Amino acid sequence: QVQLVESGGGLVQPGGSLRLSCAAHGSIFSINDMGWYSQAPGNERELVASISSVGTTNYVDSVKGRFTISRDYAKNTVYLQMNSLRPGDTAVYYCNARIRSTRWAREFEYWGQGTQVTVSS
Repeated sequence: QVQLVESGGGLVQPGGSLRLSCAAHGSIFSINDMGWYSQAPGNERELVASISSVGTTNYVDSVKGRFTISRDYAKNTVYLQMNSLRPGDTAVYYCNARIRSTRWAREFEYWGQGTQVTVSS
């Protein structure tokens, strides 16, 4: 059984910063891509940033230069450093990871429980 546990959301003023964390727990042999998605009310969930097993990163254009995704491979944890936050960044942020539980198991996609980020003055 694998679980993704998120932390770090909250309320911040425009221009402020937040750091999201997501740790994978349970039976883990390997983790492929990890990423962060956002979902604002009435909108579909969309990719914000991702990082591969070898550290290759990808960002949606709206966060380039403001957000940084990183990974601690020893701790099975992914982070999202969010700077220069804007009201338009307000959403629930979900962690995502593609995990193999044993050498012979196929890869499954897992999601965190979501953490609310609100940018408002």
